[in-house]
This record gives sequence, C-alpha cells and structure tokens, in this order.
Amino acid sequence: MARPRLRALVLAAGRGERLRPLSAELPKPLLPVAGRPLVHFTLEALRAVGCDAAALNLHHGGAALRAALGESFRGLPLVYSVEEELLGTGGALPPLAEFLGAAETVLVLNGDTLCRWPLARLLADHRRRRAAATLLVSRRAEPREFGGGVAIERGRVVAFRRGALAWAGAPVHRVFAGAAALAPELLGRLASGPADIVAALYEPLLAEGALIAAVETARAWHDLGTPRRYLEGALAAALGGLPPRGRRIAAGAEVAAGARVRRAMVESGARVEAGARVERALVLAGAVVGAGATVTDAILAPGVAVAPGARVAGAMLTRDPEGGANRATPLAPEEGR
Repeated sequence: MARPRLRALVLAAGRGERLRPLSAELPKPLLPVAGRPLVHFTLEALRAVGCDAAALNLHHGGAALRAALGESFRGLPLVYSVEEELLGTGGALPPLAEFLGAAETVLVLNGDTLCRWPLARLLADHRRRRAAATLLVSRRAEPREFGGGVAIERGRVVAFRRGALAWAGAPVHRVFAGAAALAPELLGRLASGPADIVAALYEPLLAEGALIAAVETARAWHDLGTPRRYLEGALAAALGGLPPRGRRIAAGAEVAAGARVRRAMVESGARVEAGARVERALVLAGAVVGAGATVTDAILAPGVAVAPGARVAGAMLTRDPEGGANRATPLAPEEGR
C-alpha cells in the first residue's frame, strides 16, 4: 500500500481557561463562527490540500467534539486521541506516532485559530527546503501582544523566546499563526507524557543547527483564545465583504421588524425582539434579546436571555448553571489587537 502523503493533528484538547465560562459548555473548536463550528474551517483547509486523514486530541469537551464530528468530515477520515491528563502541544504527538508517522509529511494545527491558512504554500516550502519543521507566521499580528513572537532571519527561525541571544539580534519577529509542517522522523524524539513542543522539540533542533523554516502570511489571522479575540475574529469572518453596517442573520434565527441589527452575527436559533438594538455583537444559538434591549460590543452565549429594555455593553453574557442571573464577563480592551 502506498505511503500516505499527508496526515494532520488538530490540537483540540485545551481547557479554554481564558474563555471561561463560555468554554465550560463549548470547547473552543466548537465555537460558532459565521454559522459553523470553528473546527469546520480547519478541516476544510486540510481537505483542500489533500490530507489523507486527520487526528484530533481530546480532553476538555472531548465527548461533545467527537459527537459533533463523527468518524469523518466530508470524506476526510478522523481519528481521536483521548488524553486522560492534558498532554500539551508536544505530548499530544507520541500517542499518535504510528498514525502520523506513516505519512510523508505531518501537519500540526491549533484548534483555536481562525485563518485562511495557505497550507499548500506551507507544504511546498517545507518540502522544497527539506526543513525539519516549517512554521507559518503572521505578518499582520502584533508580536508584542503575543509574548514577542518568534525571531526570524533570512526565512528561518533562530529563537523562540525573548531571553535567547539570537532573539534580540534577529531582524524580524513574527507571531506563530497556528500551523506547522513536520518531518515524521521527528516524532521519535518526543517522550511520552506532558510536554511543550517548543521546549521538547523545536529548541533542541535549533541547538543542533537543524533548519526550522518560516513561511509568512499577510492573510487575516485570529487567535480566538479570549472573549475579545473571539468577538473580533468571528465578526471579521461573518461580515467580510459586507457594507460597513452589514449584518449576518443565520437561517433559523429570528429578527423582529423594527429591531436594529448592525455589524453583528445572529446565529441559528437566536431571537432579537422588536425595538431591540444589536451592534458589534455575537448572538449565539438560543440567545434572546428582549424587546427594546440594547446589546453592543458583546457576546451572548447560548441560551442567554436579555430582559426587555436591558442594556449589555462590553461584556460576554453567559448563563448561571445554578439558574440565577446571567453572568457578565468584561471584554477587556487590552485583549484586542
């Protein structure tokens, strides 16, 4: 049997601590984006480059994610790796070493990233340069907001952390954009157990003089790991190409006559009642904006009800599991880009 050309791991096990309490009921890969779960965009990108099969590691919300996806996604076979303890970006690979190691090239993708990843270009560059690993980096993201970014010189990564001598002297710093191509031979270098891929694999490779290449992209890129970044990324995806005051109303959503909805996404099953005003907001499935209420710069989690005439601004509103009042989590301005 011919060797599979490409297999992938989608990192989907994270707890989503910075997105709580929303992530307590929705694992990050299932966050709604323009009417679809975030993970659908990732799996579509893998299908487009001819991926033979993809794995997802599971921990927090794993049962919900597996139930939502099943055994394949539009013809792309899926396998799952259940982590009883969270293994991290490096520890997720050894349990899948046989599955991934059978391929000519391995892709590792962050499950909380939204981007029109140029995976074909990433793979072509990786193969052409015969790199040990090739990282996709964003030209648009601000490194200072993501720990300083990785240090790059002449198309190759020279350091990953601020403390490294090569980091300070590098001419370019870029933010890792959530996609990496790896030579399958590298999987044998990782020991079982929790590990960070930078410390356990990438930094030892640099110390040995191995090539870790960098491919830059100027495409829009969003890390959806915080409420503010989720709001910004989901709105950018939903409203791209629409007029300045455009909106997107999913099939199955209800918006009453006389309600004003601008620069917002109303997901299927949500309802906006008469006289309400919704602007720069995500109204997720089952959420209700009562008559005459105002919702701006906000996320309404599934099932949340905003009382008639109430005002929500600059916050993520989630249901209290004990049945009390909605919980409001501020959307801190410093989280945005």
